[in-house]
Amino acid sequence: MASKVESPNEIYLDGTYYPIARPVQSVLASIYPAKVVIGDTSKDSQAHTSVVAWSDWRGGIGVDRMEAGGDINRAWWSTCQLRYKDHLILPGLDNDAAANATATGLTGPTIGAIEEYANSVYVAWNGSISQNAQVFLYNNTSNAWGSALATPADQVTDSTTWRTLASETFLVFAHYDTNGSGYTRFDGSTWTSDATDTQYVAVWDDRLWGISYAGQLWYSIVAGTEVDDAKLPLPPGSVTALFVARDAGGEPILYAATKKGLFAHDASNAKFVQTELTLPTHPFAGAGTIRWRDSIYMPAGLGVYRYINQAGGAVLTVTGPDRDDGLPGDNRGTIKYMSGSHNELFVGVDSSTAAKIVASSSLPYQWQSHQGSSVIDVDTGYSSILGYNDMGWEAKWTADTVGKSIQHILVSDAYSEYRLWWGFDGEIKFMKIPSDIINPSFVSDFEFRASGTHETPWFSAGQAEVDKLALKLRTEVQDASSTETVSVSYATDYSESYTSADITSDGVTEYTFGEKAGTVFRAIKFKIALARTTNTDTDNYKKLTPDVVSLTLEWRKKLPAKWGHQVQIDLNGEYKGKPAKDLRSSLLATIEATTLAEFTFRDDAGGTRNFYVDCNQATGLEYSGYDERGVSTLTLTEP
Repeated sequence: MASKVESPNEIYLDGTYYPIARPVQSVLASIYPAKVVIGDTSKDSQAHTSVVAWSDWRGGIGVDRMEAGGDINRAWWSTCQLRYKDHLILPGLDNDAAANATATGLTGPTIGAIEEYANSVYVAWNGSISQNAQVFLYNNTSNAWGSALATPADQVTDSTTWRTLASETFLVFAHYDTNGSGYTRFDGSTWTSDATDTQYVAVWDDRLWGISYAGQLWYSIVAGTEVDDAKLPLPPGSVTALFVARDAGGEPILYAATKKGLFAHDASNAKFVQTELTLPTHPFAGAGTIRWRDSIYMPAGLGVYRYINQAGGAVLTVTGPDRDDGLPGDNRGTIKYMSGSHNELFVGVDSSTAAKIVASSSLPYQWQSHQGSSVIDVDTGYSSILGYNDMGWEAKWTADTVGKSIQHILVSDAYSEYRLWWGFDGEIKFMKIPSDIINPSFVSDFEFRASGTHETPWFSAGQAEVDKLALKLRTEVQDASSTETVSVSYATDYSESYTSADITSDGVTEYTFGEKAGTVFRAIKFKIALARTTNTDTDNYKKLTPDVVSLTLEWRKKLPAKWGHQVQIDLNGEYKGKPAKDLRSSLLATIEATTLAEFTFRDDAGGTRNFYVDCNQATGLEYSGYDERGVSTLTLTEP
């Protein structure tokens, strides 16, 4: 450490004292270069501040931390609708079908299957293994179930609708448990049970196909007559779905989803052939696998594999909600059901037993959930239905109660209403869904849930280690009122302690951080809460939603203070016992050094005002011949 520099015309540089010809000139070196704007100006064209704006939410959920310059259309978690640019609106309203009093006589009633038949919805309830299942018809006009129409002897596991070559149309329920196996069919007037082992069913080539728990495939051309076909080359209990999709030649064939991957049915040779979609054994792999649009979608936990069988080779991609940062701890679970609509692929995430994050503030943030917790444990969460549209995932519905299970889902246009139906905790829910690509805020009869929340990813501008200064937040809202409200809050530096920045009116609301002084952050995120009135005296109160158009943050990035210094060293004579020649040699060694040099021109007792610098530039005036005298001007900069 250098001694005190007491003289007004002296500096200390890299172990040597030098006289200076004029005062040290200091300048702030840690500044970003000025912005260069090409073309028309934008929100982010201001010279001294930067702007980040959220107005396109269509990328969906699943990003906890934004990448610099990317993920601007993503969310961490949201229960709001995200499908429409410049619109963040309430989620669709879920409706409760009437509670089924008869089915509640079952022990722990669950939904085994939901199926559309003859423009109506039929539901099979299961109880304990010792109880027969019960099948009911929903009366849409009276919102009632009536009495059980059929009582399959085993637990219902699957369903389909079969139109035969004889133009008969059957509603079919497969049923299996340890007490037995079979299927039950309904022709519109009569229910008939068949004891042929059946766990899953599908229709292909005008035939009803079934597969047993043991993996034995059979088909029926004439109702009541079954013929054995291929046997799945896997242990009993491996099959998880039976469905129809296209082969590489574009022809529809049967597929069996299993706990170890996807198998294609070779009808010519009556055998199953394993496809390229091969997985390590997973207890729920393949559950609910379906064909949607041009692809097969097969789940495994929270992962979803997209499989396209085409000429030249199959294409396999990963598209599940487990991508990127996945789902919040309380919303994790297992995909067990799938159903396709005109606009979206729906998946039912069962969180009745899910990986939950347990609080532990002592562990690093990268292990923490959005709730600031950190240790993964097996617990229960909030089951949900998610939708996928090739751009991203959206939460269509989330349970309000922890630990309750999703039990089957179905998209149907029964009763001339395009709806998503699902079982939840032993009862039936349904939701109206768009049959075309239309912003529901522009549809007069669309109904919205009473509240929704949206949580942005953490924004750090790609430099979480650098302090930034939040200056202003502008929120543009339309269709707000005293009862249709928007509330915005923010958190900083990976804390879940939020500060309110409430919206008080329609239009653009500007919030100033830190009472004009700004709020320092390394990372910042925002939570938006939407709500509508629940006053039933208000006409069409369910059809109202506030609409967030955009969220714009004005901020400034500031590097830690680093200084540059220009010094003019006087080499015209001896200084502190060193002749000019020795001073010049020391100076050249400093200039050419590969390490930083210690520099002091105003020292204190603790040496806290020392700088460690690079020599970025050196110029000088020197005498010729043997005269070593001269003046050297150096630019010294902290890196």
